[in-house]
Amino acid sequence: MRKYLFPALLFFFSCTAPSDKYPRGIEHVIVIGVDGLSPDGIRNANTPVMDDMIANGAVKWNVRTVLTTASSQNWASMIMGAGPEVHGIIDNDWERDDHSLPPIVAGEEGIFPTIFGRIREAKPQAEIGTVYNWSGFGRLFEKKAVNYDKTFKTEDATATDFVEYIKNKKPVFGFVHFDHVDHAGHHDGHGTPIYYEAVAKADSLVGEVLKAIKEAGMEENTLVIITADHGGIGKGHGGPTPEEGEIAMILHGKGVKKGYVVQQQVYTYDLAATIAFVFNITAPYAWTGRPVKPAFEGFDEPANLWKGKEAIAAPSILPGRVLYKQAGGLYIDQPAEVSMKPNAANSVIHYTIDGTEPDKNSPVYTDKFQLDNTAVVQAKAFDDKGNESIISTAYFRVLKPTGNNGLNVRFYHGANWKQVPVFSKLNAAKTWTTYEFGFEEEQIKPLLQKGSSSFGLVFTGYVQIDQPGKYKFYTQSDDGSILYINDKKVVDNDGNHGVKEAAGDITLEAGKHSIRVEYFNGGGGYWLDVFYKAPDGPKQLVPADKLFLR
Repeated sequence: MRKYLFPALLFFFSCTAPSDKYPRGIEHVIVIGVDGLSPDGIRNANTPVMDDMIANGAVKWNVRTVLTTASSQNWASMIMGAGPEVHGIIDNDWERDDHSLPPIVAGEEGIFPTIFGRIREAKPQAEIGTVYNWSGFGRLFEKKAVNYDKTFKTEDATATDFVEYIKNKKPVFGFVHFDHVDHAGHHDGHGTPIYYEAVAKADSLVGEVLKAIKEAGMEENTLVIITADHGGIGKGHGGPTPEEGEIAMILHGKGVKKGYVVQQQVYTYDLAATIAFVFNITAPYAWTGRPVKPAFEGFDEPANLWKGKEAIAAPSILPGRVLYKQAGGLYIDQPAEVSMKPNAANSVIHYTIDGTEPDKNSPVYTDKFQLDNTAVVQAKAFDDKGNESIISTAYFRVLKPTGNNGLNVRFYHGANWKQVPVFSKLNAAKTWTTYEFGFEEEQIKPLLQKGSSSFGLVFTGYVQIDQPGKYKFYTQSDDGSILYINDKKVVDNDGNHGVKEAAGDITLEAGKHSIRVEYFNGGGGYWLDVFYKAPDGPKQLVPADKLFLR
């Protein structure tokens, strides 16, 4: 008998003891997804529920999203455990039967495997359901994998239905999606009082979900995860900035450390891997996500974790950014006043006014000062532990008008354009002059046709080039824009997209050169900034003192 005992024990342990540890006792996972919820929103809105979850759970404040920072590719990446280059969902126009990039591997429904499908395979009898505010979420997961699949037009109806679903069905895996915070970001702007009110509303809905979990008798064995698809800047998102491309992930409940800040780098596609980890489900090889193990009791940060220097909070340069306006500002017939504020404890601010990167040898900021000429101000914080911040940048433009400064602007009513139209074939509805590229929302809104936010603008004038050489021009726009110098296309940033930057080079002689920027907004939020970089100068907004009508 002894020769059979060891193989029997070996078989027993191979079935009951996984090769890798996983958190024990988690029988339910509830994911609360809040579209457009930024870390700034959680920190600055009235969020007592999420604050308590963070204090009694784990948080990662700077989870990196995938690019572009739009909804479809990020929600897909969250549940698919990989990025767009793998699952093929590259924009909000993606449909199952209409897309350009196929997934690297697909299941029977023709899409990349999701956590919904993996749980269904591993737990055939499990109750799995999702209720979502944005109907587009419904095309991203395997329909056959869920028992319950509902969408509602309002966040309140979504919450009410999901709460009843939890209490009645006690799902093994439930996913709820709220869309109203993103709406506030697009309609009123990120960082505005209305945006923060929407975040506060989301917090109250999270409270309702937690109450339902408790009433269902699931509280002692449920993991709750709060996550988002992107943040935002101004009234949009889609660009490669920290404001748009970083979100917070909160983990709370069974097996989660209390008051813990996750140190390992986390990406939005790590959500699916984390859920698979807590359920002891093998992740598909095609997934690239990794579980956020250190959030759980009994698990340490990765032994090979490389953190580099700790990034401390960057200083604020005032006047700061407000929606579309870059930090700094335009000052006409008066000097610019610059002030700075530290945002990291025990830090010192070093700054420059010539566009060079500040270091510890740069001047130390002690008090506000004035500028008599256009300048790019950059600031960096250094603390007493040797850590440093990223650079804060502000663009101060000082103009003493000559009577010839500025640009001509033509405004056109739009027709749900998908690309920059041929403006020469259209009639302008209004014209005016302005000192710089860009526009104010208060100026545009009265000009829009009822029920439409589609419009176009054409800026024309001359840019003064002081130093001959190769110049780089940039447009940041939502939606599309094209920049011409001397009627030559230099920057092509066309298309229907969120805030995105494009650039192009051109060699110019000293003197004035004609410049034209054509811009359109297909719908929703809108934004335009135009930058340039001289051969030996910093990237900066094309300043008013270099733009002329004639």
